[in-house]
Amino acid sequence: MNELKHWSASKTVWGAAIAILASCANLIGLDISAEDQQGLMDHVSAIAAAAGGILAIWGRISASKRLR
Repeated sequence: MNELKHWSASKTVWGAAIAILASCANLIGLDISAEDQQGLMDHVSAIAAAAGGILAIWGRISASKRLR
């Protein structure tokens, strides 16, 4: 496990962030179940994948040099 990735590409980081937000929401009276948290995680993962694809396409279109 020597490869590096940006923190925003980590499902663990997003899962932890969602768990923290769910805990905070619970403190103010909102109940977010484990199933809802998993659904949020699935959505975040899908959005991140789509954003990565869009960024890759935009990067190739806007590039000023050819690939070899």
